[in-house]
Amino acid sequence: MIVFWFLLIALVVVVAAVTLAVIGAGTEAVLPEAEPDRVADALPESRPVVQADIDGLRLPLAPRGYRMAEVDDVLDRLAAELAERDARIAELTAAAAPQAARPAAAPEPADGIDLGKDER
Repeated sequence: MIVFWFLLIALVVVVAAVTLAVIGAGTEAVLPEAEPDRVADALPESRPVVQADIDGLRLPLAPRGYRMAEVDDVLDRLAAELAERDARIAELTAAAAPQAARPAAAPEPADGIDLGKDER
């Protein structure tokens, strides 16, 4: 009989605690709004990514996420490839600049056709 009264009192206490918790919460959300997962130093969207952007990029840490060493390896490779690409573009641009500055040579006339040149 003592066990019955103990269980009855425990049940009443639990129901009262749950009722107070529900009423006390009111209109507030049980869980706070989650902050969006964003990189603190995002890559620029208004210009092409350069090596310095990758070097300065730091991804947020999470308890369950990517292995930091693997992410660092991928970022190092991406930075190296971007630097190589930028160097190649600069090389091609420098090689094309002198060609663009030169005046276009007149086409050679075909055999037997006079293009109005004076022969003296």
